[in-house]
Amino acid sequence: MGQARGKPEHLFRPEEIQQRVRELALEIRRQYADKHPVLVGVLKGAFVFLADLIRELRFPLQCDFVKLSSYGVGMESSGEIKLELDTSIPLAGRHVLIVEDIVDTGLTTTWLLQHLRKKQPASLRVCALLDKPARRRVEVPIDFVGFRIPDRFVVGYGIDWAEAYRELDFIGYIPLQHAIECNQADRLSAEEEPP
Repeated sequence: MGQARGKPEHLFRPEEIQQRVRELALEIRRQYADKHPVLVGVLKGAFVFLADLIRELRFPLQCDFVKLSSYGVGMESSGEIKLELDTSIPLAGRHVLIVEDIVDTGLTTTWLLQHLRKKQPASLRVCALLDKPARRRVEVPIDFVGFRIPDRFVVGYGIDWAEAYRELDFIGYIPLQHAIECNQADRLSAEEEPP
């Protein structure tokens, strides 16, 4: 796959993100402060958000992670969810909060909710930094939302495109025409690679 190229346009500045993380932490603290919850971060995109969020929560909790894949070449989701890393903390009887970077089609989050329900948590809810409802293919409950965003391909603050842009302290978007051109180039490159 080719490398993502170009400088993203700003969507949210670092100070806007940090302010919203503090506000989310306050909402979550009201509901979880006495429950010693398990926050399950969805790798890799949510790791920066999760780190900032738990520092703002300031109550006892545990963190665990899952890693799922659903993206094919470039910007296209394959639609097939693969579990690459599962939680290691027993979740039975625990209050669990999934921490997502972005809910887009809803397919990955729906799959993860079904998967974690099998572990019999006392409660299971979702916190997403970004919600992109225009791309939703299945309805999914999001209990805590940082920002609702338009249908743009976003990067930064832990969110990548072809493993690039995670290091940005802001959330930006790749202009649509540029993203389409790069996606087409990546597809051609993938088709040329020998099996």
